[in-house]
Amino acid sequence: MSQLSIRLALPDDDEELARLDQAEWSPLHSVQPRPKPPYRPFFDERHLPGDCMVAEADRRILGYVRLGLPTGLDANAHVRQIQGFAVSSAARGRGVGRALIRAITEEARRRGARRLTLRVLGHNAPARALYESEGFAVEGILPEEFLLAGEYVDDVFMGRRL
Repeated sequence: MSQLSIRLALPDDDEELARLDQAEWSPLHSVQPRPKPPYRPFFDERHLPGDCMVAEADRRILGYVRLGLPTGLDANAHVRQIQGFAVSSAARGRGVGRALIRAITEEARRRGARRLTLRVLGHNAPARALYESEGFAVEGILPEEFLLAGEYVDDVFMGRRL
């Protein structure tokens, strides 16, 4: 892998990001059913290119992380939430996910956030370990919140101060 770069997504990244999402779908990290054609666009009115950071090497997107507001309330406008995160299986274990988490943390700070939160499935041990190593702590658990592939799975809330 040549030099890794992290940048804000561009509208032209839509198709490549949608393909990455489809290719990396798994009940390990998604509560949505497996995507089927016709596929939805990656960007929409709630998920804009400027709210997504991508990791790129050799002109290929290797992963992304999406930043959003947890609610539309002014009372928690100081909080940002990770609302999507994926790394291609070919790029895992090479620091791509860590680089994306660090970049989105800085982007949240730049946007004036005081806190950064996320939700992760309880059985996704690799993601939970990454988040913990980057300063996130478990702030709450909804036990057996989802039934995925015949198994009840916890919904884990994590957060950190910026």
